[in-house]
Amino acid sequence: MIRRLLISTLVATACWAGAANAGKDDNTLNVAFTNEIATLDNYQESGREGLILARLLYDNLVSKNLETGEFEPELAESYELISDDVIEFKIRQGVKFHNGETLTADDVAYTLNLVSSPEYNARYQIAVEWIDSVEKVDENTVRLKMTHPYPLALEMLAGNLPIYPKAYYEEAGPSGMATKPIGSGPYKLVEQTQGVRFVLEKFEDYFEDSPKGMPSIDRIVVRILPEANTQYAELLNGSLDWIWRVPPDDAANLERQPSLEVKSAEIMRFAYMSFNPQFNGGDTPIADARVRRAINHAINRTAIKDALVGGASQIINSACNPIQFGCATDVTEYEYDPDKARALLAEAGYESGFTMDLMIASLPTVQAEAIAADLARVGITLNLNPQQYGSAVTTWRENRAPLFLLNWGSYGVGDVGLSTSQFFGGTGDDVVKNPELIKILQEADTSMDRDRRAELYADALEIIADEAYWVPLWTYSVFTAQNADLELSLQPDEFVQIYSASWK
Repeated sequence: MIRRLLISTLVATACWAGAANAGKDDNTLNVAFTNEIATLDNYQESGREGLILARLLYDNLVSKNLETGEFEPELAESYELISDDVIEFKIRQGVKFHNGETLTADDVAYTLNLVSSPEYNARYQIAVEWIDSVEKVDENTVRLKMTHPYPLALEMLAGNLPIYPKAYYEEAGPSGMATKPIGSGPYKLVEQTQGVRFVLEKFEDYFEDSPKGMPSIDRIVVRILPEANTQYAELLNGSLDWIWRVPPDDAANLERQPSLEVKSAEIMRFAYMSFNPQFNGGDTPIADARVRRAINHAINRTAIKDALVGGASQIINSACNPIQFGCATDVTEYEYDPDKARALLAEAGYESGFTMDLMIASLPTVQAEAIAADLARVGITLNLNPQQYGSAVTTWRENRAPLFLLNWGSYGVGDVGLSTSQFFGGTGDDVVKNPELIKILQEADTSMDRDRRAELYADALEIIADEAYWVPLWTYSVFTAQNADLELSLQPDEFVQIYSASWK
């Protein structure tokens, strides 16, 4: 109620004052983020906000078209899979870095060898650990060798592995790239108040054939504003043009303003509850598949999603997001049926129910409480145990928890190799350790045959659903609020393509 009153007051004030239109008038886009940006070095930044800025500053060898799912050359003019573990890239000629230097094969080989080295310690090892070496073949060609056949190679190269200028990086080092970055992207950094404000200007020498397109907006100002009400007030009075991750209730209030447009887009992230059949040496109710199926039937996922998640979210039945390649949805489904849940529990010897701990990370407690309330109706009492994500993951990997409720974003990669395989392919996150699943997924994760991969993932997902190793819950969506005259959409990978923004 207090929150709604605050929003209503802000709306009334903005309407009385009259909304400004400064951004459009001087072709400047004013953006606000809540979370701090630690560094502008793409390989050392972990926050989504900093990585969004990195895609303004830097370019990659390839780009993924999220509408078609196809990979398009970016800094590469073309590429060819020479063998299952080697890709050759022809480097685009005439591309300039922000300091005027010309991109060469030396820059590409230097960057990728540097960031994939153990000494460099890239923030996301999963993005670089598959690279064995990168060799300069000639002035316009590089050859990338993988440590093993890796079907996600292009996924990682598209957006996650920008190319740095060799000479500048050798001179400026990591600290220079963090604060005074030089890339070849559509925008260059011209001003920074570290952790507070970043000013970027259109790079006039940006190459015309980029799949990112030529930038339309001259200047982008990004500020860190931790207080949501400050963001709302500035959006309403015209000092800001775009904000994101707006809570659904606040989005509904902002949507009423004619000067604003509110959007909701489904993203790669999804929620789920995971079972650990090996907990307590297997002496646990959830070692029995009938109990796991009963829990699936007992949770009214649709009601919880509609009441507490909203937006463009949808219910899922597979251990992945339907947006991802390989996410087969024709699997065993568990409709909401408390009577069937009670019958399964009785059949398994738990007619009187039982009590169990539920570890929670990265999900609102209110969603966990709603799930616990549904399970209580069939006789299962949950003790809710909220944890910080890092400590919760450690606890889970060490088999010290029976149930885990959380969400997963797959690093923004649209392939089930970073969702299903992450949790059932024999990794440290796999507590099930089903030998059949591990064999299927390891073949899928090393095959360069796309059709064969899809078949294998479908087989694995059906086993996971039939054995009820998870309770798949729902996908997530993100609300953005923006100046009604602004053209800017949100992609499923949560990497907002601010470089594509324009005014109507």
